[in-house]
Amino acid sequence: MSRYRGCLTAKAAEERNGLQLMPQTSGSKISSRAGRAQRRHPSRLNPSMASDTAFRLLARRFLDDLAENHEATSHGDPGTLHQMRIALTRLRSAISFFSPMADDLERERIKSELKWLNRHLGAARDMDVMIERLKEITKQQPQAIRGHPSLEGKRAESHRHLTRALRSARYRRLIENTYHWVENGPWSTKRGKQATKARTSPIAAFSARKLMRWQEKLLKKSRELRDMGTKKRHRLRLANKKLYYSTEFFEGLFPDQRASRQQTALKYLRKAQRSLGQLNDDANSQSLAATLQQGARTHLRFLGPKREKRLVRTAVAAYRKLAELEPLRA
Repeated sequence: MSRYRGCLTAKAAEERNGLQLMPQTSGSKISSRAGRAQRRHPSRLNPSMASDTAFRLLARRFLDDLAENHEATSHGDPGTLHQMRIALTRLRSAISFFSPMADDLERERIKSELKWLNRHLGAARDMDVMIERLKEITKQQPQAIRGHPSLEGKRAESHRHLTRALRSARYRRLIENTYHWVENGPWSTKRGKQATKARTSPIAAFSARKLMRWQEKLLKKSRELRDMGTKKRHRLRLANKKLYYSTEFFEGLFPDQRASRQQTALKYLRKAQRSLGQLNDDANSQSLAATLQQGARTHLRFLGPKREKRLVRTAVAAYRKLAELEPLRA
């Protein structure tokens, strides 16, 4: 707790004094450091660990990742922005995964504020992705980028909005409140046999049951993937991402054949996520371009029929392989 309080207090002092806590560093070095921060956390879960202890361990890890990437993201680094968004998605996935246990009125307020943060991170990230995708497109259409000279300006504007959010009192309250809720929220002292059982249940048994339920729901939704429109594909992508990250949380928790099964499931979820993510990025980029290119000399097309068909086919194949795996059991 002292670490987060220290970070927040130092940040407040920085804003009052107009100082910078971190010296200016090149984007590549910052991104590399952020990547190492993401990988350095060892998996300390063990099968017999109580579920409430496992939840706290995971949530602290993702709050730590947010703190590691906060300053560089505030300075506009796209690499750390991406890592910060991943950390936030993992945190939200953990809260959702443990929701039968970590559930109270304060949780709803926390979720609402995390959604606010995600909107700011997402808006800037979508602009970054669109610019990068545009660079790929303009290898075949070099005239396209010249028809949209304002895109870099819009990108800078989205990062300025994000910086204001990250340096706001609202953000500081969100991080501090989330940390306190994870450690000492009302959920942690609920009385009754059911609440006590949920908190003390061994994480291996709880996670195996929950992962299989989520997988069954995902596979049921995926059966209609070929006929889905953009919005339904987006919802499927979010469900896939939640299951992927949650499966990753417990990597190494299960021994022997169950560990092998888990690794295989992660592989297929990753393949589906990559394809669905590219489809979503292209759809977002197309929507942004339509808004920004009013009056432009050229019009951009991010997702052609062939690319869309190929990406959908890849995701469908991944789900078919996932469905063939043996159920995960504790």
